[in-house]
Amino acid sequence: MNDAAIVTGASSGIGLEISKMLCRRGYEVFGIGRNFDPAHESDHFHPIVCDILDTDNLCDTVKKIAAQYHLSVLVNNAGTAYYGLHEELNARKIRQMVRTNLEAPMILTCQLLRTLKKNRGYIINISSVTASASNPHGCAYGATKAGLSSFSRSLFDEARKYGVRVVTISPDMTQTNLYRNADFKEGEELESYLLPEEVACAVEYVLTQRDGLVISDITLKPQLHRIARK
Repeated sequence: MNDAAIVTGASSGIGLEISKMLCRRGYEVFGIGRNFDPAHESDHFHPIVCDILDTDNLCDTVKKIAAQYHLSVLVNNAGTAYYGLHEELNARKIRQMVRTNLEAPMILTCQLLRTLKKNRGYIINISSVTASASNPHGCAYGATKAGLSSFSRSLFDEARKYGVRVVTISPDMTQTNLYRNADFKEGEELESYLLPEEVACAVEYVLTQRDGLVISDITLKPQLHRIARK
């Protein structure tokens, strides 16, 4: 039986490219998302339409996967962001960011950790460079990613003796739809943003290290620091 992987936010962007990479490497990939393009289907990719904020359904879904397959990789990638002055946000937007970016990864990890210990697997959390920076006009988003990065560091120290590898990947601005709610987007030059497949390459690099070596943190940045106004 092939190893299995669960990837959240797998219907587009970084999550989709990570899923494609894992399929090429022979994993049975269970991608969780809201909707999927049939053009991206493959023999090894299993799309699962599920709202990541529907906690009961999400937990039931991943438990069934873990019971039926040799699960060795969990990629917590799903994320959402709202930008602007903090007083211009509202409770719904803040709650959505906290639940998507921080609560869901912690719950999924909790549900699957015993399995990943048994299988000496990987937990890969897609954080952000905002986790270690000051983020005016993105205070709440940066705080959720800082929480995710802190969770990763502590979990690594807690679970490392069981053979679990916990990895944080922190991309800078990437050409995805994360900025759909912002008044800015990536810059015009290719050197001013990352591509989703480049983040997937970082995940692949993590997975191809020898047993006993853990690359716990990777930061990816474009050469130029530029944005464009919409």
